[in-house]
Amino acid sequence: MAAHPAGHQSDVHLEALEDTGDPRGAALTPLGGRSYDRNVPGATQETIARLEGQGHRVTGSRRAVLDAIAGTVTPFTVEDICLAAPDVGRATVFRTVKLLQDLDVVCRLPLGDGGVRYQLSQSEHHHHLICESCGAVSEFSDPELDALIRRNARREGFRLDGHSLELYGLCPACQPGG
Repeated sequence: MAAHPAGHQSDVHLEALEDTGDPRGAALTPLGGRSYDRNVPGATQETIARLEGQGHRVTGSRRAVLDAIAGTVTPFTVEDICLAAPDVGRATVFRTVKLLQDLDVVCRLPLGDGGVRYQLSQSEHHHHLICESCGAVSEFSDPELDALIRRNARREGFRLDGHSLELYGLCPACQPGG
């Protein structure tokens, strides 16, 4: 089990995501909530429209990266995308992933071992539950937690530009007896 960075431990109870049984592993449902489908038809077209709407060119290479990302069902590395789009240069993949991160299309997941993975964003602003055993990543949002973070920043006189929160532990399947 990988040690997680200081400050990432938490004993906060949060609703986990459960697998809906989709054989591709794409559809996830927050317990008692709505389902998310990472491979929504047209997701690439929506991202292309967003890129073009903000003045970014959508080259053949960028489209290949978008298609490779749209085909993922688990958090991915830049190397995964390079393998899925072998005709695209590594630097182009890095730049495209960074652009998509800046546009909140993908989110960056720093892992406890120092590695980084990315995944398609499922919501506007969210936090992550990361299993240290199997690497599963679940997203959650909590407006009360976000308000608490803003209040603490304000109290300290800190201008908050954004935040990210990753909680490390064991998913239900990896817990003893799971």
